[in-house]
Amino acid sequence: MTHNRLDRVRRGARVGAVAALVLAGVACNEANERLLGVVDPDIINPSDAATEEGATAIANGVVGTFRSITGGGESTWLFGGLLADEWSTSSTFIQNDETDQRTIQEFNGSITGMLRQLYRTRTRADEAIAALNAYRPSARTLLAEMYLARGFAEMQLASDFCNGIPISDGNAVPPVPGQPLSTAEVFALAAGSLDSAIAFSNATDAATVLINRASRVARARVALAQGQFAAAGTLVTGIPTSFRYQHTFSLTTSTNTIWGQGISSRRYSVGDSVEGNARNIRVLNAIPFASAGDPRLPVVIRTSGAINGQDGQTYARTTTMWDQLTAVDVANGIDARMIEAEAALQANNPGLWLSIHNALRAAPPALGTVQPAALPALVDPGSTEARVSLHFREKAFWTFSRGQRLGDMRRLIRQYGRTEQNTFPQGVHYKGGNYGSDVNLPVVTDERNNPNFQGCTDRLP
Repeated sequence: MTHNRLDRVRRGARVGAVAALVLAGVACNEANERLLGVVDPDIINPSDAATEEGATAIANGVVGTFRSITGGGESTWLFGGLLADEWSTSSTFIQNDETDQRTIQEFNGSITGMLRQLYRTRTRADEAIAALNAYRPSARTLLAEMYLARGFAEMQLASDFCNGIPISDGNAVPPVPGQPLSTAEVFALAAGSLDSAIAFSNATDAATVLINRASRVARARVALAQGQFAAAGTLVTGIPTSFRYQHTFSLTTSTNTIWGQGISSRRYSVGDSVEGNARNIRVLNAIPFASAGDPRLPVVIRTSGAINGQDGQTYARTTTMWDQLTAVDVANGIDARMIEAEAALQANNPGLWLSIHNALRAAPPALGTVQPAALPALVDPGSTEARVSLHFREKAFWTFSRGQRLGDMRRLIRQYGRTEQNTFPQGVHYKGGNYGSDVNLPVVTDERNNPNFQGCTDRLP
């Protein structure tokens, strides 16, 4: 073999060895990527959702966000009750204190989070509706539930917030900032969403019937807010008192936040008509939820021993109505009966109104973990004004901390001729100062990033 030939062979061997090493390195890197590569589960690319499975996944995510605006988060179900009379503050958070005192600042951080979740529920429901229509148009029950989630968020926005609520299109590219709407206009949006939910839930299987009944109850609540009392009563006709559409909880998803805030961390104390650790500060207009001794709302009232409120200053009043994983009723048959009773009251039929209430009291459904004993029958108080007061008091116990009390107090002013001074808590606040004049939650500072929004149009009920 000549030297030239030997050199060529040696050079070829070296090249082959290098090539083998390169190929081995590439294979190793590919193996490492397969073994060590991490897919971020929080990021769903549009192409990932362009399937039946992707559309279903988006819809399932909506249900989780929907839960956060009811009992699965510190939602307006709690803060609305704090502004009203269902809860009192025993928290270290100034956001809670100012809300309980009815002097809320526009930059209230807690309300910022609640408003964001309401908007997210609506935006994600729109996204799910589009995906389902594109890839699972036959999933009518799931579509109905998406419209229910959207309508419920819109109803809660209108029930709890001031006039001037911007409703933006977060799914547009780029997003389209919304114009401020009155609460009446937002209730109209809710009516449209819930009408769609009812239309899509027209099958007879159990799952569809459940969504249909929940949508009809929510739609009837909107009708009450719009002053359409007879229509509201018709919407819930035939819904059994035993009906429940619930949000459920688990240790791996979310737990019941009404329990978490009210009894676990003791940031909220069951509201009462007397306040202070000595129970010597009178709160005008407040229902005595804590001290009434009503079997629908069992409450423990402490007046001695170690301070047990989160603030280290307050004896918290606690209820065992919920446990950590107790499901919450988003809509139920009790709501249907309360709607029918109000419709009867508006139709000047006090006999029917009273019989609806007394039938419920004679055979009370379970409320959370509580199975109330039968209550004595009510007696007709004899005047329209007194019947209205009794109706809303009864409803307040049946629906405690389920997101209805603030909206009902606002309706007492708008529809029944009451005033802020004889409806909302008044007098000295037990943490200092006096109660203010707020009757709704403000749309918060963050929304001023929307160039169309310059603050609440007004704070009228």
